[in-house]
Amino acid sequence: MSIDLRQGDCLEIMSGMDDSSIDLIVTDPPYKVTSRGGYTSAGGMMLDSAMRSGKVFKENSLKIRDWLPVLYDKLKESGHCYIMCNNKNLADFLAAVTDSEFHLVKTMVWAKNNKIMSQAYMSQTEFILFLRKGRFVRINDCGSSDLIHADNPKSKLHPSEKPVELMEYLIKNSSQEGELVCDPFMGSGSTGVAAKNLNRRFIGIELDQVYFDIAQERISPSVSNSELGQLDIFGEQA
Repeated sequence: MSIDLRQGDCLEIMSGMDDSSIDLIVTDPPYKVTSRGGYTSAGGMMLDSAMRSGKVFKENSLKIRDWLPVLYDKLKESGHCYIMCNNKNLADFLAAVTDSEFHLVKTMVWAKNNKIMSQAYMSQTEFILFLRKGRFVRINDCGSSDLIHADNPKSKLHPSEKPVELMEYLIKNSSQEGELVCDPFMGSGSTGVAAKNLNRRFIGIELDQVYFDIAQERISPSVSNSELGQLDIFGEQA
């Protein structure tokens, strides 16, 4: 197992990767949330002004059409790609996928098992776009549901932190042990923790230094120096 964590702009870093080098992409990109909504169960009362205006992160101006073609180029033929998305951005994301070379397999739903206050029905779901590149390869467990129940983390290290259980569900179904999983918007590192738990190689990229440090602490403590390093897909010494 090899783990490669990099702090910086994912478009710049991924440009140095070999094309068609990644087996699976699982990511939760930064996007605007519903204004006045939030990620707590307290109805937004504890949110700061940035969240109330619909902007959670320092850097969320990147558009899906900027990075989706890069993900396509770096993914192996017949590889799978999972992209998290909320209701506010679903139409835009689906339109971008339709205009891309990716094929939409289906839109899946994550049931958070908790409710978030809203002015129009309490929200407890998010969407997952399941994409493929080229020929379709079936998932490992064809009996899996496209409605995934996984508890939303209560003590969040990141505003939109995803449960490791959710990431394990996707990784387990769309990759094999030893294959390479990539998360170009790593956040606090849930995808990396899941990949490590399932004995997959992993490359994670995060722009924000604070969250990168959190991800590194979560993913790397039990990883030996021989496992934590640079993957050879960058043309560097592994």
